[in-house]
Amino acid sequence: MEIIDRYIYAVTQRLPQSQRADISQELKGLITDMLEERTDGKRTTDKDAEQVLLELGDPKQLAEQYRETKKYIIGPEFYDPFMTVMKITLYSVVIVMSFEFVIQIIMNPASLLEQFVDYIVSFFTMIPMAIGWVIAVFVLLEYVQVNGQDLNIEKNWTPSDLPQLPDLKRQIKRSEPITAIIFFIIVMAMAVFSSNYFGVWRFETGEFATVVPFLNEDTYSGYMLFILLILNLAIVKEIVKLIKGKWTSKLLIFTVVIDIITVVVVLLMVTGPDFWNPAFMQELEQAGMITERSESYETVEKIWETATLWTLILMIVGLIWNIIAGWLKVRKMNK
Repeated sequence: MEIIDRYIYAVTQRLPQSQRADISQELKGLITDMLEERTDGKRTTDKDAEQVLLELGDPKQLAEQYRETKKYIIGPEFYDPFMTVMKITLYSVVIVMSFEFVIQIIMNPASLLEQFVDYIVSFFTMIPMAIGWVIAVFVLLEYVQVNGQDLNIEKNWTPSDLPQLPDLKRQIKRSEPITAIIFFIIVMAMAVFSSNYFGVWRFETGEFATVVPFLNEDTYSGYMLFILLILNLAIVKEIVKLIKGKWTSKLLIFTVVIDIITVVVVLLMVTGPDFWNPAFMQELEQAGMITERSESYETVEKIWETATLWTLILMIVGLIWNIIAGWLKVRKMNK
């Protein structure tokens, strides 16, 4: 019966992955025995099933009884996503650090030993920071969920409170939030450690010469807090999607709020008077990449002058697209 499957799902989703299959079978056997005892060989009705489930009680409390231990920082419901995000974060940090090491060697091959020492030392600073950040995010999510459930818990649990069984065709593919998390972590690491590479690269005789930065290097540090804010919010959003695994009305509202905050912060930054490099065109000319009053100069200048406008347009279009796409998925889920 579907209501029994929903009950078993509600219990097992709160357990570690290693326990779910065994406890699912155990619960099926237990409920079957209780139904046979209750009906005494007669046909089982939905009412009989509901009464048996009421006897078993709230699936949250039953899951707590099945857990091998009740003391934890990251609960069983979050443990698998926690380990996934932890691995993604560590891999991404190592990749970015290695990429920066290679770039530094290309730019200054004479200081190979010094760069290598810095590369090794960075592992002892960045890895603990990455681990601490992931733990902090999941502890916060665990706290919010537990306290939210405590505030909304009803005096008497009923089978009507059971969650619906997940529809595999309507789930959020794990690859989507995982890919997004990898992207945002890499962008964050580059924003912190490699922002000076964000620009137009110039090579001479096949070797790296210089970078003409897009951003104002004198004021960039002042925007760092806002950049980290929107990137952290984006990662948290993807983590929540990974945990939930399916679109719901609450998840849609949550993602829309995060997207709106992101758009507002980005708009405030890019429209600021000192966000972009004010000498970008002059530095391109000084680097010998373009010539003043040439056709290429005018083309690049037009593109540069409309950079803020196109950033605004892309952000707003992206926000609208995400809202519509999320709404369609939630609507599909509710059909």
